[in-house]
Amino acid sequence: MKIPVDKSIVIKNKTAQQLSYPIVDTNVKDFYSDVESISNPTVNEAFYGQDANYLGNTPSYTNNNNQTITDNVTGLMWQKDMGEKMTFEEAFSKAENATLGGYSDWRIPTIKELYSLILFSGQVKGEKAIKMFIDTEYFNQPLGDINANEREIDAQTWSATEYVGKTMNADATVFGVNFVDGRIKGYPKNNPRTKNENKMYFRMVRGNTAYGENNFIDNNDGTISDLATGLMWQKADDGIGKDWETSLSYAENLELASHSDWRLPNAKELQSIVDYSRSIQTTNSPAINPLFETTKITDPNGDEQYPYFSTSTSHLDGRNPFASAVYIAFGEAQGKMRNRLMDVHGAGAQRSDPKSGMKENYPEYFGPQGDVKYVYNYVRAVKDITPTTKLNTDTSTIQTQKEATKTEQKPARNNNNTPPFFSELLDKMDTNKDKKLSKSEVKGRLKENFDQRDTNGDSFITEEEMTRRGNR
Repeated sequence: MKIPVDKSIVIKNKTAQQLSYPIVDTNVKDFYSDVESISNPTVNEAFYGQDANYLGNTPSYTNNNNQTITDNVTGLMWQKDMGEKMTFEEAFSKAENATLGGYSDWRIPTIKELYSLILFSGQVKGEKAIKMFIDTEYFNQPLGDINANEREIDAQTWSATEYVGKTMNADATVFGVNFVDGRIKGYPKNNPRTKNENKMYFRMVRGNTAYGENNFIDNNDGTISDLATGLMWQKADDGIGKDWETSLSYAENLELASHSDWRLPNAKELQSIVDYSRSIQTTNSPAINPLFETTKITDPNGDEQYPYFSTSTSHLDGRNPFASAVYIAFGEAQGKMRNRLMDVHGAGAQRSDPKSGMKENYPEYFGPQGDVKYVYNYVRAVKDITPTTKLNTDTSTIQTQKEATKTEQKPARNNNNTPPFFSELLDKMDTNKDKKLSKSEVKGRLKENFDQRDTNGDSFITEEEMTRRGNR
C-alpha cells in the first residue's frame, strides 16, 4: 500500500506507548556517503540503509512550565536545568531530597535513560561546539567554561551507571553522555592526580522505572527478540570486520529466519542491548546478554578482546564532518596512552570511527586518549518485530513493508543467509575441482576476507569453515 506523503512528515512508531523501553529516534534526516553529504539513496544504491532511511519514534517533549520536561515517547520526566556541577555522591543526595515540580521521586538516570535524550542531528568540530546533541528548545545544556581553562566540550552529564571494570590506571569510572560532542565515555570518579572527587553535571529524572530494562526471548532460529523495545536482533554477528558502506549493504541484504527486512541498527537501537553489568574484566565476556553470540578478536597487543559494532548513524565531527560513523564498544574501549594500551572509556562506550580507509593502516590511534581506530567494525543486524511504516525516499511515499520492496528489486534466495551456498562458490571458483578454495581461486570480498575464513590456516577454505562462520 502506498500513500502520498509530505517529505517533512515523520511517521511515529505506533507501538511506542505499548513498550516499556521505546527507543527515541536519533533525529537524523540527512544522508551521507563516507566523505560527503549526498541526496537520499534508494534501495540497492550505495549507502542505502543508513539512519535517515528509517523513521523511528519522533522525539517529542512537553514543557510542564515548572522546570520539568516530559518525554512523550519514553514517559520519563526530566529536570530542565541541571544547575552547577557536583560530585557523584552530592548528586544522589540532591535527587533524594528534591521536590522539583512537586514530585519527590527523583533519581539520577541510568546511562540508558540518559542516552534516550541524545540527538545525532548535533555537530561538533574537535573541541568546538557547533550544534548540541540534545534538544535545546526544551533542555538547558551548558558549555565548558573556557575562562576556567575548560574546553567547550567539557560539559559532560554523568549517569548513575558505574563501570563494572576499571579504566586508565585502575580508576573507578562512571559512564556519562556528552551532549556537546555526542559520545558516551567512562569518566574517572576521582581526579587521578589529586585523588579529589571529580564534578560533573547531572540531570535528574523520574517516572517509567522499567526504562532501559530488556526482555529478551531466544527465538531458536538465529534471532533474539526484545519485547521491551519491540526489536528483533541477529543472534550471532557475521564474524568479519567491514567498513561502513559494506556494513550497510550486509544488513540490508541479510535473509535470516524467513525475514529479509533487516537493517543496520542506529546508535540508540544498538546501545539498547548493551549489558552494563558485564565486561571482559569482570565476567570475561562482552557487554551483552549471554544469549547473544559475539566473535572474539585480538587487540593490537595480541590479547583477547571483543569488537566494536557499527551503527547506521553518522557522527558529525572533525574537519570532514561526514566521514565518521557511530560505533558501540562491546569489549573494552581501548586507547594507547604513554605507549601503553588500556581500557580508556569502558565497555559500553559510544564513539565514532572513520567510515572507510586503507585496511593496512589500521588500527591507528587518535585523540587525547589515543583511541584505537579500527574502521572495519562488526555488524549485528536488527529489524522491528512488527514492521513499522518507513519513508520511501525515492518516491516520497509511505510503504508498509520493506520486504515487499526487496522482493520487487532483487531475486529471492532459497536460504536464510546472505552469502551464497558453498556449492555455488565451488561452481564459480574451484578451477582444479578439489572441492575447496585456495586464495588464488577466490575473487571479490571472499579474497579480501580469505585469512579470516581460513580458520585452520591451511591456505584453503572448506565448506566446514564457511558454515562455521554462519554461511553455507
